[in-house]
Amino acid sequence: MGPSAVRVAGLQARLQALGHQVQDGGNIAVEIAETQSMGEHDAKYLHAITETCTREAEQVIATLAAGETPLVLGGDHSIAVGTVSGVAEFYRRKKQKIGLIWMDAHADINTPQTSPSGNVHGMPVAALTGLGPDELKNIFGWSPKIAPENLVLIGLRDIDATEKANIRRAGITEVYTMRDIDERGLRTVMEEAVRVAARDTAGYHISLDMDWIDPEDAPGVGTPVRGGATYREAHLAMEIIADDGRMLSFELVEVNPVIDEHNRTAQLAVELASSAFGKKIL
Repeated sequence: MGPSAVRVAGLQARLQALGHQVQDGGNIAVEIAETQSMGEHDAKYLHAITETCTREAEQVIATLAAGETPLVLGGDHSIAVGTVSGVAEFYRRKKQKIGLIWMDAHADINTPQTSPSGNVHGMPVAALTGLGPDELKNIFGWSPKIAPENLVLIGLRDIDATEKANIRRAGITEVYTMRDIDERGLRTVMEEAVRVAARDTAGYHISLDMDWIDPEDAPGVGTPVRGGATYREAHLAMEIIADDGRMLSFELVEVNPVIDEHNRTAQLAVELASSAFGKKIL
């Protein structure tokens, strides 16, 4: 229901008002969980999620091949494996690699062996960096999709103990917690992030989990964590990305209208997408 909420909040009209041509590609086919086998408890619904992400990745490739910029709406954060796999495959065919800026309260780098819940939406960074699960990481038959030197995690404040070890295993060094943002300021963090993600790449993908933002401003998310980015910090981050000009693709995930307040979180998501695609105060 998250993508529908964002559509209702006026995403297409806002982007068109900025001068963009916008085509709604519709929804990716997603199996209903209750009709599927859960499979192994350490990676629930892994097969169905991999099939969904593969369909999504193929549509992302087609979008890029048409000269368009993919803007993906979710859904839980497992869809990022599909988005990033599609963008990475498109540029791999051009013998280029991509970067990734992951904006989230959570690291999402559990594997089936380390996950306390078995929920695959806690595993996409692990899949994209080659840690697993195997079926998900090997979409298009290769892994990893992102080199650790071009991956940046921003805004972390709720990390499982097992994930700390996985961050080191994956070789990720550019990790900015909320303490880093508090101490150094978001402008400095974002300027470093875009530089790292763009180094020797075609550009970078932005994966924005709405729980990156404080639940005071974004209450309609699946796993809210106090102490996130403020309303203005979130807009500043998007404005810096727009100014940098090297964003290849963008996704917004974890809008959950069932627990939202008057569609506030979806409305904020639309505002942030607008800022990422060029809306300015003056």
